[in-house]
Formats: sequence, C-alpha cells, structure tokens
Amino acid sequence: MTPGGGGPMKDCEYSQISTHSSSPMESPHKKKKIAARRKWEVFPGRNKFFCNGRIMMARQTGVFYLTLVLILVTSGLFFAFDCPYLAVKITPAIPVVGGILFFFVMGTLLRTSFSDPGVLPRATPDEAADLERQIGNAEDIANGTSSGGYRPPPRTREVIINGQTVKLKYCFTCKIFRPPRASHCSLCDNCVERFDHHCPWVGNCVGKRNYRFFYMFILSLSFLTVFIFAFVITHVILRSQQTGFLNALKDSPASVLEAVVCFFSVWSIVGLSGFHTYLISSNQTTNEDIKGSWSNKRGKENYNPYSYGNIITNCCAALCGPISPSLIDRRGFIQPDTPQPAAPTNGITMYGATQSQSNMAAATPLLQSEPSLTSEELPLPGKTTLGTPCATLSLGQPTPPSSMPNLTSETVLTDMIPLKEEHDGHQFLTPEEAPSPPGMLSTGSPITHSHTLHVLSLASQDSLHEDSVRGLVKLSSV
Repeated sequence: MTPGGGGPMKDCEYSQISTHSSSPMESPHKKKKIAARRKWEVFPGRNKFFCNGRIMMARQTGVFYLTLVLILVTSGLFFAFDCPYLAVKITPAIPVVGGILFFFVMGTLLRTSFSDPGVLPRATPDEAADLERQIGNAEDIANGTSSGGYRPPPRTREVIINGQTVKLKYCFTCKIFRPPRASHCSLCDNCVERFDHHCPWVGNCVGKRNYRFFYMFILSLSFLTVFIFAFVITHVILRSQQTGFLNALKDSPASVLEAVVCFFSVWSIVGLSGFHTYLISSNQTTNEDIKGSWSNKRGKENYNPYSYGNIITNCCAALCGPISPSLIDRRGFIQPDTPQPAAPTNGITMYGATQSQSNMAAATPLLQSEPSLTSEELPLPGKTTLGTPCATLSLGQPTPPSSMPNLTSETVLTDMIPLKEEHDGHQFLTPEEAPSPPGMLSTGSPITHSHTLHVLSLASQDSLHEDSVRGLVKLSSV
C-alpha cells in the first residue's frame, strides 16, 4: 500500500455483472447467429400453415380436397359439354351466369378454408401462473386460510350481458377464461372466438372471422347446384326431343353424371343454407342452437342476450360488420424468450429476475453471502452500543488476536467481529471503509491509524463502563 492511501485498493473497481446467464460449456467465440423464426412455426394448435403462414387450415384436410374435386369436376363438365349447346339453343347468358357463380363459390370457399377463424392466443407461462395465483388468493380469502398449496382454478366465472347471466368457462389447455360465445375445438386444439362449428368440408373451424364467408359459400353453392341441375335437365330434354331420350344420354354422358351429383347434394346444401339463414336472423351459433342455450322469445328467462330483436339488424351485424383482426399474429417474428418459471424450491417458486439473480449469485463471488453470527447478550443499562454491525471479514483474512490491552474477550467478540447478521440484506463497503486486521495494518497510512484508534477507544469505554457497573452492584449488595 502506498503512503498516500491510494494503492491497489483504491484502484479496485466493481465490474459490471452481466445479467444474461450462459452455459459453462458455451464459448462466446463460437456463438452462431440464429435466424428469426415466425410464430406459425411454433404454433401450439393442430393446424397446417402454407405460404409462410399466410394460409391456415386444420390438420385433417382430406374432406376439403373432396369438396374441391366435386365442385371443380361438376362445374368443369357443365361448362365443357352443356354450356356450348345451351348458349346456342337458349341464350349466351347461361355460361356467363354460371361462371360468375362458380368463381364466387370458389372465392368464398378458399377464403373460409385458408383464414384464421378467430383463434384466441394461449396464455404465456407467466400469465397462467399469475392467474392461478390470483385465483388461489381469492380462495384463501374466502376460506379464511393462507396456505401456499396449489389449488386448481374454478371452472366458471359469471358476467352480465344485456341483463342475462353468462358463464365464462376456464380452458385448462389454453389457460384462459374463454370470452362469451367462445369454445375450444377438439380437432384443432384451439379456443375459437364466437365458435360456430368445425366443418370438415371446408377444412377449418367456422368462427367469428370467417363465418360470413362460410355462409356466403354455402348460399352461393346452393344457387350453383340448383343452376347446374336445372340446365342439365334442360339440355337432356332438348336433345331427347330431337334424337330421343336414349340417344340424348349417349350423346352427352357427362350430363348424366352432373345430374346425379347435383341431385344427391342439392338437398343437404340447400337445407344447410336455410338452417344458417335462421341462425343469422336470430343471431345464434350452431353450438348455441344445439345446446339449447337461448330461447327466441324475449320474454322468457333464457332469452338470447346477443340478439338485436330485429331480423334485418341481426343479418347486418353478422354479414356487414367489420372483421376483427387476427389475435395470433401468425406471421410475426418470435421475440426473445422471456424467463420461464423455475421449479418450486421449499415451497417457493422463483420467477423471472429472481431465478437469474440466484444463478448470478452462485457464479459471482461478490454476490455470495458469508456465514456470520451475532451476539445475543443483552445490553446493560447505560451501556453505549454501536448502531450498525462492523464490516464482515472475508474468508481469506486472518482474525484479530483475542489478547489485546484493555479488551476482554467478550468485548472483542461483540464489537470487533459480528457473529451473526442482524439484517436480511447484504451490506457492501467501499475499499476505503473496509477495516484491515491488526496484523495487516500499515504504519504509514493515517486512515488506518485513525480507524484503529477509534475502535480501541470504543472498546476501552465499554470495558471501563462494565467495571463501574459491577462495582455499583457489589456496593448495593453490601
């Protein structure tokens, strides 16, 4: 140490501690830049994505391809074998109208199949833990207990919508309370907002964001099916008038195939269109209608709180309202991973920064706490005590000698060496404030001399005060 006291201790500085935990085996020179990933690549639901996340479908798409084949084949045969004859014999408007209906059907089908039906994002681990903690605290207050054991969250919550009590169910898969009219699709494994049903014919769920396109698809498909079936029959009748019925079938065998396909499909398609027209007019979903959740009569107790009371208003709300944006942002980039909840230790769970700080404390000597004890002797009346404990000595430094002039062993243990920390937090001293042991003191430092004299004077005062108190006790006993 230099005479001016500005030796190596003053030159020592606290280095900045990195908060980014890294593996001991990881070399900073061998880190590779990881390409940014999009959210659809790690999407937890059972869905398929195409075109870099622009197209979203269910995993079971076999029936969807069957729908495409039936529409394309039937329409293609109609335009190839029936429309040329009908355009000459009746009017050229027939292929034009048929083409408009065909493109409208295909557009609404693809829009329904390739879009997000209204999937609700799942809760992050921190959000799920916070929700369970809030529910646990509410239950503790209700039960009058405060135990920290895990309790499963309640199944439902209740909200009031237009005077009607609506239950919000908790989804144990998505870790959220589903909003009103939402439900979890078991095939796609997603909670869908305003869930109607899962339609295998379109290869996707039908919900809030694609219901209008689904309705326009089945409605336009009904018109197209009826249109093709009617003009195929017309084509066969006109040919049979010229060459006979059997010869007409031989001349246009494609018309027979079209008529059979349209005959067996028109009933289900038209019936489905009528059913959804009824649902739109009453502002219900297929899921609500099957369960019998609401009554169409406003005066009953279980009236529909979502209905506007007017058929036109209900239709406009379902078909003409704004389309809400997608909540899952499937083409967005994944942000850096947030700290995950650690495994519970002794009944205490560490989250986020707590876990990282504990890891840093284990790897950084400056953050490690050293074992120490505190004196438990009771202060005598009139005895002067120090308000704060002395600085702790590091493990590598020698302890002060127990035999010092005018110092008893009890005084040395009490005033020189703290035997136990009195505070929970660690007290860090600057290099100038940290005392050195008597054996390591330098004779040329005025700061060290003054600090040592101050400690010795306090110890001497304590020893003299103890002697005076003991003398007074003896006199009082005599």
